[in-house]
Amino acid sequence: MKKQLCLLAGLVGGAASAQSLSQTTIYGNFDEHVGYIHSSSGASITGLNDGAILRSRLGVRGGEDLGGGLQFKFTLEQGFAADTGAMADSARLFDRQAWIGVAGSFGEFRIGRQNTEIFLIGGAIDYTDRTTFGSLFNTFGIPSRYDNDLYYKSPRLQGAQLTLHYALPENAGKADDGPVLQAALDWQAGPWRIGYVGLSARPNGATATVRNHVVYQNLYLNYQYSKGKVYLALGRSNNSTASDKGYNAAAILSNISVPNNYFAGTDVNAARYYNMAQVSADYRISPQLRVGALYGVLHDTSGGGASARGFNAGAYYDLSKRTTLYGFASRLSNDSKAGFRFSGSAGPSANLSGADVNGQKLTGLQAGILHRF
Repeated sequence: MKKQLCLLAGLVGGAASAQSLSQTTIYGNFDEHVGYIHSSSGASITGLNDGAILRSRLGVRGGEDLGGGLQFKFTLEQGFAADTGAMADSARLFDRQAWIGVAGSFGEFRIGRQNTEIFLIGGAIDYTDRTTFGSLFNTFGIPSRYDNDLYYKSPRLQGAQLTLHYALPENAGKADDGPVLQAALDWQAGPWRIGYVGLSARPNGATATVRNHVVYQNLYLNYQYSKGKVYLALGRSNNSTASDKGYNAAAILSNISVPNNYFAGTDVNAARYYNMAQVSADYRISPQLRVGALYGVLHDTSGGGASARGFNAGAYYDLSKRTTLYGFASRLSNDSKAGFRFSGSAGPSANLSGADVNGQKLTGLQAGILHRF
């Protein structure tokens, strides 16, 4: 850990001294909130948590003009827990992103550890950026980033932009272990935004007893009106399974990368698909104050009684361009065989689990501050 921190400090210092030469920027944010969760079982918990909206992080990004309209780009980013100061992943110096790329009139190519398109379109899913207790899409869980990822984003033509990802399996001699594939198509014109994002991963051919690919798909529609925005999101995925935290408290395909970008294929829950639907809207009362609300459902299409529904209301108050106060109230109702629980941009360190989640109704309150630098 000490070696990692020293190396990170050296990189940050070197980046600062090289700003005038390579357009390098140090950036990040702190996001801390007090969270309260109450279960219909009678249990409750209160804690200071990191990342209701944005996981706290420190990053270095930059680029260099190469001539002829070409630009070299890079990003190195590490997450940390603002409530404790601990690194988000002590095994990685840059757990969030580590990539290089080149951009030009043809679009942009990148290679390295990168965020998924599902993660990046959070702002098109609902007014909370799909990260708070109340977002049903966030409660279900999303694949966030993968290693060894090849990326291409096209120029925006007639309002449309295509993005493709191919995360290499790097598993010699086993050609049946496929990559993690992603595709996204986003169209924007005037007050409208419409898009699709999809991800698919193949199970390990040597161990798989359940042959279903793990998939995650989103369709979204936004309409910007004079005082705010209306959001509609639809989704479908089988990336949910049980753990000691609850019936639906884990993902089959790791949300932050797995060895060789594939999975064992032995979880029978891969045959259970969920349809997701969520509608939300926000309204700007003043230049500083924005309020919003949402309602969503997670429907177990297998008929196994593992559906859930919930709603949320909240507000943001901008103290400045970089500092925001926020507060949310959320409700999540699990069916008898469902065990979804609240999450945030970072999983709350103070959370309920097990019998206090399975089949229970959860009420959550969040109040915090976000500062970007």
